[in-house]
Amino acid sequence: MTQQNTKYIFVTGGVSSSLGKGIIAASLAKLLQAQGYRVTIQKLDPYINIDPGTLNPYEHGECYVTDDGAETDLDLGHYERFLNVPTSQANNITTGRIYQSVIDKERRGEFLGKTVQVIPHITDEIKERVKLLGDKGDYDIVITEIGGTVGDIESLPYIESVRQLKWEMGNNNALVVHLTLIPYLSAAGELKTKPTQHSVKTLMESGVQADILVCRTEHELGSSIRTKLARFCNVKENCVIQSIDASTIYDVPNLILEEGLDKVVLDQLQLKRHQPDLEFWNIFLEKHKNPVHEINIGLIGKYVELQDSYKSILEAFIHAGAANEVKVNVKSIHSEHIDLSNTKELLSNLDGVLVAPGFGERGIEGKIEAIRYVREHKIPFFGICLGMQMAVIEFSRNVVGLKGANSSEMDADCPYHVIDLMEDQKQVENKGGTMRLGAWDCILLEGSAAHSVYKKKTISERHRHRYEFNENYKTQIESNGMIATGVNPNTGLVEIVEIEDHPWFVGVQYHPEYKSTVANPHPLFKAFIKAALDYQKNN
Repeated sequence: MTQQNTKYIFVTGGVSSSLGKGIIAASLAKLLQAQGYRVTIQKLDPYINIDPGTLNPYEHGECYVTDDGAETDLDLGHYERFLNVPTSQANNITTGRIYQSVIDKERRGEFLGKTVQVIPHITDEIKERVKLLGDKGDYDIVITEIGGTVGDIESLPYIESVRQLKWEMGNNNALVVHLTLIPYLSAAGELKTKPTQHSVKTLMESGVQADILVCRTEHELGSSIRTKLARFCNVKENCVIQSIDASTIYDVPNLILEEGLDKVVLDQLQLKRHQPDLEFWNIFLEKHKNPVHEINIGLIGKYVELQDSYKSILEAFIHAGAANEVKVNVKSIHSEHIDLSNTKELLSNLDGVLVAPGFGERGIEGKIEAIRYVREHKIPFFGICLGMQMAVIEFSRNVVGLKGANSSEMDADCPYHVIDLMEDQKQVENKGGTMRLGAWDCILLEGSAAHSVYKKKTISERHRHRYEFNENYKTQIESNGMIATGVNPNTGLVEIVEIEDHPWFVGVQYHPEYKSTVANPHPLFKAFIKAALDYQKNN
């Protein structure tokens, strides 16, 4: 397929947010990929932030990071986990980035004295970004998910851009999948279609006709409801697709395969249908749903009330659990609630503990106390980013004897900055997009746990941090038994620490969870789950 023939699918949402547009987009992409098509997905986010890098996890969930250093919406994590294909800066577009680009062009005089307006200037910029991935010729199909819901004032320029693109490309090259809600009123005992009708009507008022309806529902849609929706919403009856609640997001590709979503999409795009090859996917599902063992892992963080804050970590546990034929029960523990008096009560029944990433001083003493307990009681430990830094601080205080050791992020006046601001960060004033971001190489120490896990000398992992292991304390810390087993070859930055006389104690400065997929569970997560299972068997 030539680049001129790249097909485009737009996924819009109505009635309510959080219906799962990202999961539907990723699942459809999986079915198309399983039929031999080269597919990618991009997300258009209506908020005016340049990216989610400065957003609180309570506000927007996890900030996902790509190889090229883009801080993006967490849906890109779903795209990678389902497709096993890396995303990039081009896969996430925000209103802030669109307007910034247009204003920069205006300042350079590119509009030749014209008045800059939403139409055509903003919409042209959106259209250019949408077509960017397809124009490269690397993909047969580009799926574009539009954030928010139809009718949101922020989404209007995106919907208008979709209207223009559908007109310019023609019906066989672009289509709209509209995800909507069919609520169930328990008092009446009925599913109600009116919210969906209004949602489709709102979309049509913007000049866009939905080609396919995907209906989120808690109950099966009967034929009468499908017929009613088809008539009122101007779609064929076989284009009314049920998306019923599933026990796991990984069921969704099979569920929409049964509904025939891939068939109606390919038919409308005039592409050939094939039998999807989902053998590996279904083997994963079989292992995930029928585990041989069961373990309890403590996830210690300060955003544990909101699961989306640690979405990639939770999904990485699912991938690694299936690989080990283990059900991983994740026990979320708020680090602010941990102190010396309750560590045994909270942690003694766990088979492993992961201390999560984060920023700021809130809850860090609880993380440090938890690490002390698992280090002393030989419970498998995995520290990610801030979790690794807290492990260094705990070891420095309680083993090396550096009383009051801390990170300069938490206490600028502490006597021992064992974690300090990176040298190239000291002159940085702007907060957004200025951390150490994206993929960086790491050289592993032969004979280390990390080396045995990765089974190679050089690895590349994604980062998102400003502070680092302070090189001035490396000799002192290593002489007491915490070894730097992974370093950046160019800067010498410590990327991995391990404790020698511990069954499994690994802290990493990077974010391995970002690279875990269904097809390739991350080796560190697999090893951590294996260590936790061994601990359970031995104790």
